[in-house]
Amino acid sequence: MRDESSFPLAFVIGALVLAGGVTFLYMKRPAPQEFAPVPAGETGAPPSAGPAPAQPPMPATQKESVADGPQDPEAALANAGVGMATANPAELVAKIGAALEAGDFNALGKLIGKDALDEATRKRLAAMAADRKVKLRHPDAVQEVGELELGSRGRWALWLDGAESGRDRIFFDLKRSADKWSVQSMTLPPGEGQPVPKAVLIDSLGIADAFLQATLHQQFELAKEFVDTSTVSDAKIAGLCILFEEGNYRLRPEKPLRAMFQKPDTAGYLARVVTAEGADAAEFSLALTQPQAAGHWRVSDINLDQLLADYASRVAGGDVYYSPLLKNPKGGDTLVLYFGFNEDILAPRTERQLEIVAQILKTDVGKQLTISGHTDALGTEEYNRKLSARRAGIVKDFLVKTGVREDQIITVASGQSEPRRPNFTESGGDNPDGRRANRRSEIYLDFD
Repeated sequence: MRDESSFPLAFVIGALVLAGGVTFLYMKRPAPQEFAPVPAGETGAPPSAGPAPAQPPMPATQKESVADGPQDPEAALANAGVGMATANPAELVAKIGAALEAGDFNALGKLIGKDALDEATRKRLAAMAADRKVKLRHPDAVQEVGELELGSRGRWALWLDGAESGRDRIFFDLKRSADKWSVQSMTLPPGEGQPVPKAVLIDSLGIADAFLQATLHQQFELAKEFVDTSTVSDAKIAGLCILFEEGNYRLRPEKPLRAMFQKPDTAGYLARVVTAEGADAAEFSLALTQPQAAGHWRVSDINLDQLLADYASRVAGGDVYYSPLLKNPKGGDTLVLYFGFNEDILAPRTERQLEIVAQILKTDVGKQLTISGHTDALGTEEYNRKLSARRAGIVKDFLVKTGVREDQIITVASGQSEPRRPNFTESGGDNPDGRRANRRSEIYLDFD
């Protein structure tokens, strides 16, 4: 028979053992995970208990959008918020480019901000970014265009993949406040079926940039659309094309166009270029005017003195007399090609210059140019007249071989009668530097 007096003691011992086991299990349980609060306006489910399966790293532009759930492109852009402000404008534009390529509308809206996204821009941007159709040029997709206002407003651009001209870009005007930059407005390139404008932006900075992009891409006819032809000659435009091509210049990555002055109807910019290796090379000035009848801005003056000096130093072996562009005594500018002593053959550099001129002439068979041949003062006048005729003729022959029509070219043999520099010193001695500058052919572009 069981002794009932021992039951309470056994019950107490069992209870103590059970309590100890519960305490042990409680102390050994996993620590609770802490979850960051979900920001207002975003949705997201808490993670499930236990370790999550390994996931591949996610591109930075997609991290927030996945948490935000499925994207409605226009809705995401319409609810963009105030936009991002950053101390580094290039970084901001680069993030926008990454979001564009990823088709991440939520990120786009947060980066750009609703003030820069009107309804038309939202629709176009949503259509462009759908299914990740936007591809940017890599490397160097991000480009600083120039200053709109000194230190407070600037223009940046994203180059599209396969872009062949400066018009194939997305532009962002950024404003600076409290040392941080944010998007003030954006301009998209024209869509399919839309007329392609000569310049996407028609303010003074937009015209200055469009002109430089056209000359950098050797697009003479397009460049001419942006100038006042009464003050900027065809030869100066062609000369700038030659300088860019032969000098292998490109626009400076940082502040390529710096504002000098800005008034309601006039503006001035310093254009800064670098060599192919990225070293600072030179700067030259552009002046622009806006007609009183609310016409588009036009480049009204170009001062190439510093660029010509750098070209002579780097490309022409330091010979300052070998400038490809000179003032014409009759007005305007003249392209100049140089020859060796008693020679009537073209140097490789001269042939490249003529190839650029040929491209200009072949765009319109109605264009006509005049080529004049010249010599120094050594030799008889008759001999020099014939030599100058051969020099003009060899230039014409080269242009005709490249496809220019013969009736577009007029040749003149000037002999030694029109020296650019003195053939002799004041004391009557020989002046080799002057004579070298006089052995030339001049190309006068009379296109109007």
